[in-house]
Amino acid sequence: MQLIDSHCHLDDYEDLPEVIARANAAGVTRLLAIGIGNGPDDMHRALEIARAHENIFATAGIHPQEAHRADGTALRKLEELAADPKCIAIGEIGLDYYHLDNPDPAIQQEAFLSQMEIAAAARKPITIHCRTSELATPQAKQKFEQAGNPHLAFDDLIYLIQKHWVPTGLPGIMHCFSGNAVQAAQSLAAGFYLSFAGNLTYPKSVAIQDVAKTAPADRILVETDAPFLTPIPLRGQRNEPAHTSLTARFLADLRGVSADEIAAQTTANFERLFPTTAQAEHNVSE
Repeated sequence: MQLIDSHCHLDDYEDLPEVIARANAAGVTRLLAIGIGNGPDDMHRALEIARAHENIFATAGIHPQEAHRADGTALRKLEELAADPKCIAIGEIGLDYYHLDNPDPAIQQEAFLSQMEIAAAARKPITIHCRTSELATPQAKQKFEQAGNPHLAFDDLIYLIQKHWVPTGLPGIMHCFSGNAVQAAQSLAAGFYLSFAGNLTYPKSVAIQDVAKTAPADRILVETDAPFLTPIPLRGQRNEPAHTSLTARFLADLRGVSADEIAAQTTANFERLFPTTAQAEHNVSE
């Protein structure tokens, strides 16, 4: 199988050359390195990695947990990074109503809107992070539910996307899609691809698995979110892009198709979303 890891945090590895080598050996021949760093000060690190490897591409963005740092300086830096050809998307951006110490919803939403504007000006897709307060601590639930939507961060997210992103005509990725069938339908209607990570393989992920079974074949991707969300049977260990194949095989079994078919389909989908990445695979193959 030739696979693409559509979401991994390569700047988290001290042994990056070995991680990349294991990915390539496992048939994961292209990687999308997510450029959020530990905040705006080092969101350029993924792009630096991508510039050094023909088969690695990057995003840049300010994670919603860092939304309070999305000031003028940070947004200007993001504009500069977005202009680089190796930066193929803006993200991960979105909303996170899970941790008590996360910025207030209004601050997160303002940062999200600003970054969508930058992505639209650069004519590049966005990759979305969305985490709800449903499973948060009682204190966090109280904070975020009192502050706005009493249900899901997704409701706020999809409203902002429908109002401010859909009119641009640009696509995007719902990174680590963890929603239900209704949320999947809303995401697809807004022009987004659904990217499935290692949590797809977890026994309790029934709703995600139901979506993965029936999602349109031309709108699915696979990812690791490495070094997080290690798929079964390696759960508990550090995740790596090489493990993309485990999620891909699980997804294939869910959909009743071969792993090779999933690999070919998700690769074609990624190349449709990011056409400039196809040449890198051709060059690597040569």
